[in-house]
Amino acid sequence: MREDFLHYIWKHKKIGVNNLKTVNGEPVMINSVGQHNYNSGPDFFNAQLKIGNQLWAGNVEIHIKSSDWFLHNHEQDKAYDNVILHVVWEDDTEVFRKDNSVIPTLELKNIVDVGLLHNYERLFAKQNKWINCENDFAIVDGFILDNWLERLYFERLERKSKNIETLLAASKNDWEAVLFKMLTRNFGLKVNGESFFSLAQSIDFSIIRKTRNTPLVLEALLLGQSGLLEKDVEDAYHLSLKKEYEFLKLKFNLNNTQVLPLQFFRLRPPNFPTIRLSQLASLYGTNQNLFSKIIEIKKLEEFYELFKVSTSKFWESHYTFQKKSKTIKKTLTKSFVDLLLINTILPLKFSYSKQKGEVIDNEIIKLATSITSEKNNIIKAFNNLKKVSNSSLHSQALIQLKSEYCDKNKCLQCAIGNSLISANA
Repeated sequence: MREDFLHYIWKHKKIGVNNLKTVNGEPVMINSVGQHNYNSGPDFFNAQLKIGNQLWAGNVEIHIKSSDWFLHNHEQDKAYDNVILHVVWEDDTEVFRKDNSVIPTLELKNIVDVGLLHNYERLFAKQNKWINCENDFAIVDGFILDNWLERLYFERLERKSKNIETLLAASKNDWEAVLFKMLTRNFGLKVNGESFFSLAQSIDFSIIRKTRNTPLVLEALLLGQSGLLEKDVEDAYHLSLKKEYEFLKLKFNLNNTQVLPLQFFRLRPPNFPTIRLSQLASLYGTNQNLFSKIIEIKKLEEFYELFKVSTSKFWESHYTFQKKSKTIKKTLTKSFVDLLLINTILPLKFSYSKQKGEVIDNEIIKLATSITSEKNNIIKAFNNLKKVSNSSLHSQALIQLKSEYCDKNKCLQCAIGNSLISANA
């Protein structure tokens, strides 16, 4: 038995509301269960109850056993002075207020529906399961699942918006600078994401504004600041970039000692940092006011057009400075742009509209549902239980579900878990 299950029972009135009585036989009428408190202090604030003939307004505390009151030292904590009802699974001792009056106790073990208890025990049965509900996930009602995934998607956007707010404050409310940092991180993908982000952090965005009109200069800035120009290479393009970077380093007093080392190992050549940084330089070299354009665009096809950029000429026949390769135009792929949209563009559009007090949920949903679902182990595992991920909205929602609910055993706060526990109960 878990205490959060008792919270669930009380919050959703899974004990019925008729003929409730305290352990001392006083009738209990619930006008309001109160506000669920997820922080320290009583479990429910501002409940409204009628106990016997007395109307009460105050807090409700919930425990497995009555004696847990003393185990948790509540008798010494003033925060619990206004508790009007003690809800427990098993009553094993009386609990007193400071004036020596007994706090009314409602015992649950004999009034909870047997079917509800069976469903709860089945869901949390200790087995080697990937998620608690994996045996029943396939039978969850489609309407419940779709609505819950949409809510989870916006939960994930809200979480990402907190990080964006931090970047915005550090950038003195410069949305273009925030976009640059987020795009740079995501151009590095999983392997070089943090390294690319440290690169973006090392360059004041005002320098990007001053250098982006000349492609070679901007590319020299990014490659040089990332440490990719430090080795001596007998190549004319490398020498020209290095010379340009040395000038920029002196002019803008650049420091790259905090930039994390870049990785080439186990990367496919199109994802080499040399290629990605050249493409990033091309993106900023061909687009003024990129953030404004992103905010204005509402159609997926227009985003694909905006991000139709490739490397500089040199990288069409190279992946590294040291070796020449077959000549091929290295343009951002649709799948790569999808990742930029999922991890940068949509969170930014959401955060910007939130700051402006505007609601663009329908626009966000339309874009997210038109982008192909991500492919990773989490999405594959959910799809093996039930084919559920048809878009990036679904895949992002499922990642949120797994990380914030399944992994933390928060089934009682999950619409899926709720539906399975309540089924036929």
